[in-house]
Amino acid sequence: MARILIIDDDHLMCDTMTRLVRRNGHDPLSAVTLRDGLALAAAHPFDVIFLDVRLPDGNGLETLPGIEKLPSAPEVIIMTGFGDPNGAELAIKSGAWDYIEKSASVKEITLSLERALQYRLQKSAVARTRKVSALKRPRIIGSSPALGACLDLVAQAAESDISVFITGETGTGKELFARAVHENSRRSRGNFVVVDCTALPETLVESLLFGHEKGSFTGAEKASDGLVRQAHGGTLFLDEVGELPLTLQKAFLRVLQEHRFRPLGGNREIESDFRLVAATNRNLDRMIEQGQFREDLLFRLKSFVIALPPLRNRVEDLQDLARHYADRFCERYGLAPKGFSPEFIRHLRDYSWPGNVREFVHAMERVLTAARFEPTLFTKHLPVEIRVEVARAAVEHEPAFGMVPGGSVIDQLPTLNDYREAVYHDAEKSYLCDLLAAADRNICKACRISGLSQSRLYALLKKHGITRRP
Repeated sequence: MARILIIDDDHLMCDTMTRLVRRNGHDPLSAVTLRDGLALAAAHPFDVIFLDVRLPDGNGLETLPGIEKLPSAPEVIIMTGFGDPNGAELAIKSGAWDYIEKSASVKEITLSLERALQYRLQKSAVARTRKVSALKRPRIIGSSPALGACLDLVAQAAESDISVFITGETGTGKELFARAVHENSRRSRGNFVVVDCTALPETLVESLLFGHEKGSFTGAEKASDGLVRQAHGGTLFLDEVGELPLTLQKAFLRVLQEHRFRPLGGNREIESDFRLVAATNRNLDRMIEQGQFREDLLFRLKSFVIALPPLRNRVEDLQDLARHYADRFCERYGLAPKGFSPEFIRHLRDYSWPGNVREFVHAMERVLTAARFEPTLFTKHLPVEIRVEVARAAVEHEPAFGMVPGGSVIDQLPTLNDYREAVYHDAEKSYLCDLLAAADRNICKACRISGLSQSRLYALLKKHGITRRP
């Protein structure tokens, strides 16, 4: 028997879901506020949580990272009366098991619950039999949920030879994660060969990648293995793969498919058993639309995707990063260990870090240079551009709604579509109020009059904030 938590501010919905869960042989508990629900989730181990989105004291979607860190790590099924594609995307990306509307049938809700429980049982069985080993993660610093999710993907990818595609802004550490995939895989004793696609000379690119035979071109005084051959038995890392010349992409696609290629000037094909990891900070889908990248090659690259978060989305890691690099630079330059003032750490967290970890490392080296013989680091030691941005952000305010800088009111009609939606919304709410009055606030009677199902009527009442009580 599984333990199920229902968090929904609609008492009727909680009662309905409680009966459904109990009818399926499980043990339900419910809460009508986010605060009470999260308190229950922290106090008791649950297998599945049914979570509403719009609650009186918060948004359910925003709590998903915290729920994921609970000791019981329950599966979360988002239930909402407002179908929102963006909300569905956010829920799935945040780790929710499913995202369903309250108007869904009992069969659909039950199926989602049972599938979540089946998955949970299967995952537990695998965890009990699987040999646990520590993940090698040199120079990947931090313990934030965002970073932890990426490291979980590294561990998954390392267990197979699947091609890995790492995305992220400049400076997020794509090569470090590529190396982590390699060093935790069965190929860790083989070569990790880096191909910097931004630095491939167009005239020698085929020779560098595929090698050449002696005399195949002017200056080829002896045969040479290319980078693809050097990766035999190991990992080939294509850094900034979006810069790979279009003329070479077709040839490289065949190498990925067959793991065979012909060196420049050669008369036979050579085999290379390599594992591919590629990385980019560019939008390759947009490049495909512009005719700058092959769609079939992207399909091959994106077998397993690891999307690295920017540093501004993992501020929990900044103090650990500061400690690591301060100690590292102190050791390098023969300096005494440094302490941090609270304001120093606060400034690190308030800055946006557009260059991500790479910018952070350079900034910390500048800080240690500025404070060589001082025992504590203060905001004064930070680079001027960081202090300026933080100071500006602290004093800037958005202009008041409806005002322009000169102080005049913007007199603007809504669009026709917005106006139509507002009228429709008001008419729908008015109808529902009249419906409940005509039905003496009896839901079954209201359903017969309106032709709506109970679940749909509940969803509409929730949408408009209408309760059964007068």
